[in-house]
Amino acid sequence: MLLLCPFVRSGREGGWAVFHDGENHFLAGGEAMFEVVQNDLLAPNLHRMVVKAPRVATARKAGQFVIVRADREAERIPLTIGDADVSEGTITLFVQAIGASTRKIVEAAAGEVLQDVAGPLGRPTEIENWGRVACVGGGVGTAVLFPLAKALAELGNEVTTIIGGRSEPYIILADELASFSSDLRITTEDGSLGRKGFVTAELADQMGDPERCPQAVFAVGPVPMMRAVVELTRPQGIKTMVSLNPIMIDGTGMCGGCRVLVDGEVKFACVDGPEFDGHQVDFVSLADRLTMYRDVEEKCRIGR
Repeated sequence: MLLLCPFVRSGREGGWAVFHDGENHFLAGGEAMFEVVQNDLLAPNLHRMVVKAPRVATARKAGQFVIVRADREAERIPLTIGDADVSEGTITLFVQAIGASTRKIVEAAAGEVLQDVAGPLGRPTEIENWGRVACVGGGVGTAVLFPLAKALAELGNEVTTIIGGRSEPYIILADELASFSSDLRITTEDGSLGRKGFVTAELADQMGDPERCPQAVFAVGPVPMMRAVVELTRPQGIKTMVSLNPIMIDGTGMCGGCRVLVDGEVKFACVDGPEFDGHQVDFVSLADRLTMYRDVEEKCRIGR
């Protein structure tokens, strides 16, 4: 039975009457909406948002994502499901607010609602017990890495986590990752926290030690970083999975916007990925496609 809540009037609901059944929010007419339970700033322009989405929380697996719209007119934004609490019916999303649409999402404070949270989408992470695993995250990619590393550790892998950023304020989730990693290494480009330099230096040290050399590597971050990790592991033939974030619109394989070349074949990141064997990814074409709409993205970023 739906209970009438006080009438909500805000930029996101545009004067629609909102109902609540004790678990979900609904617009008049029965359209479900998704309550923001928590919204914290983790790093410059990076928010951690906990959102009520019980069905997604129950069904999701590590590596999957959702498509989010802040309101009826908003752009569809793909976001990795960072964590889930089935008992509370919530999922955790990490949102980098760099454009008009992502800024609109993070403007939703606790108690407000998002229009759409569709998912879970994509293939789950290939979780096996390889023994020693290195999880490598760069910048915001650390947020995407978090559920993968957690799932690998829960299956009994010895997880070494290596995370990096431009400087200390951009290092995120270090304590959370340390709670289940056998070893956590941090690098910053300016040396303000951990080792000065890039994550590849720490990974190279681990690979050079027979007692620590990983049987599998998972890398998430900027394309140049993932490509550098792949080239580092290629000579030793170490299984290396990367999580790709190309341009994406519908998230169901219909638009073809997220196509990538993997082992010479066209794949769609939304239904075939988002994770692929890094040794088979064509990073040149991936980088080209990611910069295709840079001018338009810049206009969106500044709100023109």
